Amino acid sequence: MTRKNVRLPIEIVMNILETAYDDHEPRSNANLYTNCALVCKDWSVIAQKLLFHHVCLHSQTAYIAFQDAVDRSTLRGRMLGDAVQEMQVTLDHNQPYRLSHRSFARAVTLCPNLLRLGIALYGKPGPGDDLVGEPSVDRLKRSAPSFDERTLAILRKGPRITSLQFSNWSDNSSSLAQLLDIWPSLKSLLISGTPPQLPSTSPAPSTCALEELRMNFQSTPSIDFMKWLLHNSQESLRMLELERDPSPELLDYLLREHAPTLESLALPTCGGHEGVASILQCTALRELRVESAWAPQGLFSSLPEGVRHIAFGVDMDTSLQPVLRTIKKSDALRVVTAHVWHGGERHPQLNALKIACARQGVDLRFTRDVRAFRAINRGVLDSCSEHDL
Repeated sequence: MTRKNVRLPIEIVMNILETAYDDHEPRSNANLYTNCALVCKDWSVIAQKLLFHHVCLHSQTAYIAFQDAVDRSTLRGRMLGDAVQEMQVTLDHNQPYRLSHRSFARAVTLCPNLLRLGIALYGKPGPGDDLVGEPSVDRLKRSAPSFDERTLAILRKGPRITSLQFSNWSDNSSSLAQLLDIWPSLKSLLISGTPPQLPSTSPAPSTCALEELRMNFQSTPSIDFMKWLLHNSQESLRMLELERDPSPELLDYLLREHAPTLESLALPTCGGHEGVASILQCTALRELRVESAWAPQGLFSSLPEGVRHIAFGVDMDTSLQPVLRTIKKSDALRVVTAHVWHGGERHPQLNALKIACARQGVDLRFTRDVRAFRAINRGVLDSCSEHDL
């Protein structure tokens, strides 16, 4: 009896491979789909397209290889270029064979369906400056040039980016404003590194109507800069994430101006009773994340009725009673996430928390890694909405 080779329908293969794609694990994706591309010809095309879904360019060598792969004069090149939806680039002026500004711009234009772009900008130290053991704060003082007009003109011919992650590790204060001017289509912005300054050469406010804003700076940006950045976002901003504590004045300004639209808020700490008062202005809030293991008593017990997800830190001294009351009385709550700090696993009310969530049908999640805590919480609100539908 001979056994015939059974061939899976290509639609099923496509569905399996696409389901295996993980937006948060580009390296794992690369290993998986590189192996899948070697299985057979049918799998190869699908796997290659998924491989090019996320592209990283850290040098001029990488750009040259990428340019050859997505050559739009060929059918295969157009297919791969069209598959790119996310790109991460490094502009490091300290590297001898660094990715140039022009090459970066051309790479963007080769991907007509590109939506998400990440840029890491590094400056170059002056002659004789020692890099070994250099404090991180000193790295922010390195010089890096702004984008020239030719580069900006090339970028303007490219796709309309909707999500930008800009990490600035230099003294450059104008590149961010240049990029925002190119892409008024931006809906999501993550900025970190050197605290941004109000652009002196661009007095007109940013025209981006942002829906999501994440910031991580060693010092607080000025209120004037935030007014400039969010001028056109008063009716659109629904998610605000601050990975470092802002000044009380900046937090009060942000929440006062954007309270009517904010649905998701993430803070390192709450900042006492004044912070609680600012947070409670957000009557449309559906998600709150506070990383600290301490929060004022009135925070969780006074949240708007529509809150579906709360996330907080837990150590041995955390007061969980307000959280327990919120869980028991809320009909809207769907998810509770706890970041367990030192000793938090021995908290005497941890079992009460588990029981309260189980009784109310609330999904309870634990993590010990603050980076995992932040990653877990992103997207939870959307998953809650999908579940309700």
